[in-house]
Amino acid sequence: MTGAIQPESELEPQRSLVRAELASEGLLLVGVVEAPNAGIFFVSTDAATGYPRGVTVALGAELARSLAVGVEYRVFPNSGECTDAVSNGSVAVAFMPVDDERRSKVDFGPAYYQLESTYLATSESGIATLADVDVAGVRVIGIANTTTIRAAARTLTNTRPDAVRSVAEAVQRLMTGTADAFALSRDALAPLLVTIPGSHIVDGSFHRTNIAIAVAKEHPAALVYVTAFIERVKASGVVRRIFDDAGLEREAVAPPI
Repeated sequence: MTGAIQPESELEPQRSLVRAELASEGLLLVGVVEAPNAGIFFVSTDAATGYPRGVTVALGAELARSLAVGVEYRVFPNSGECTDAVSNGSVAVAFMPVDDERRSKVDFGPAYYQLESTYLATSESGIATLADVDVAGVRVIGIANTTTIRAAARTLTNTRPDAVRSVAEAVQRLMTGTADAFALSRDALAPLLVTIPGSHIVDGSFHRTNIAIAVAKEHPAALVYVTAFIERVKASGVVRRIFDDAGLEREAVAPPI
């Protein structure tokens, strides 16, 4: 659906309620997920400062600025652990791929990006197509408790994905020859091509979903606010600028709801 985006001035009466739900002590805790390379969803850690950087870091900073509070980040090895942290209140907000299992734990606002999942295959695997992945004996891996591994498990019929805890662990498995194919979103796989010599991204996709903002359940004011926030920063070009600043000029911002 489409509709008018609330002007910034009209959001002021909501802020006190939202701060009580998300930043009662004046600090917004944002969950982010680490990988060797920052991108649309994953963050990386700056070697000099130890500070995370990536699209979700920038979006968290914009949300904190909108609420006129400080921001702090909690870094997780995978989106499953980050989801649990939002659900139990360890962090106030995060950005993550949407699926039904996650909807049972957190409430989602609008998407800022639409992703598709596929596989990164090693040169030794002989995999050329999605059908080649779904063969008995092919060693498929995915990150534990994530939308992507759940989708891979649903769509594979002749083999099953093994769970690893992080992207870094997946890369190690591929490089040491103990895995043949790694299930992940296409945008997140692209930077790994230079890390794993001879690897390639399989054409097509086995799953499509959104990456959206998430808050804990029973936070109605926060959900209304973050919904308006995401639509506003998409419409104003802020999300486009964040993508471009991260070198992601080719990636499209999700359309308005």
